Amino acid sequence: MTSRQTAIRALVFDLDGTLIDSAPDIHAAANRLMAEMKLKPFDLTTITSYIGNGIPKLVERCLAAAGADADENGLEQAIARFKSFYAEEPALRTRPYPGVVEALAELSHAGCRLGVCTNKAEDLSRAALEQLGMARSFEVLIGGDTLPTRKPDPAGLLHAIAQLGASVEDALYVGDSEVDAETAQAAGLRFAFFTGGYRKSPIEAISHWRRFEDMRELTNLVATVAG
Repeated sequence: MTSRQTAIRALVFDLDGTLIDSAPDIHAAANRLMAEMKLKPFDLTTITSYIGNGIPKLVERCLAAAGADADENGLEQAIARFKSFYAEEPALRTRPYPGVVEALAELSHAGCRLGVCTNKAEDLSRAALEQLGMARSFEVLIGGDTLPTRKPDPAGLLHAIAQLGASVEDALYVGDSEVDAETAQAAGLRFAFFTGGYRKSPIEAISHWRRFEDMRELTNLVATVAG
């Protein structure tokens, strides 16, 4: 990862567990799927632990944990049903984390260009952001199905940076998980680590440039980087 302290011109954010606490709506969709398949429901903590690698992997983990014997076709059908349930309520229970709306406004006012790179499907990500009134804050949205690859492959993050007219030297990736840290490292970016999201490992075990507990702290971190 680059050690240069070039001024930050662009920020790309993870979505779930970083900008928004979406676990309650993901949990609701997962349990609707479980009910339809006549399987035992999951508690919120369990579903939250499955978030981070995209909907297909989440559904696969749900079925495996429930002891469902699903072949490839059955898995694809389950993924499609989950997406259908989630699309009906992408932001009913979801809320931005404290300070997110204010921080995005301040960063934009300071001239930073903003984007999102998530493993959630692009259409579902856009729907959640739009319903929360946050979509207008971002120039670029890269979902888990926008490109052939997804995080921790760095292609989506690098594509977002290019779309924002930035480079790895003057961009920052902001996320909450091991996957996000690995993606930033693979792309050669500084990684700002939100510690209040869906991480599975201790804070010290996740490589990061800076860490913060409230998104409003991020604006100060960005402002203190020397040009």
